[in-house]
Amino acid sequence: MVEAYVLVTVGIGKVHDVVEELKSLDCVKYIDAVTGPYDVITRIQARDLGELTKTVIQQLHKIDGVIDTTTAIVIDL
Repeated sequence: MVEAYVLVTVGIGKVHDVVEELKSLDCVKYIDAVTGPYDVITRIQARDLGELTKTVIQQLHKIDGVIDTTTAIVIDL
């Protein structure tokens, strides 16, 4: 299992809509709207790196209002 934090930049006035859309995705484990350089931080889960990549590109990027994402993969120490 692979998990990652996805830091999302959202268009003006779209944060609520993006958060609601993210809630509908099975891969999303946590969502927070935040202040600072990003608007939303979410933690997602996938079977492997390939599925994680597809999820970000094919699902998150297609949400109306999402401008950009930065993905930080969680590592085991």
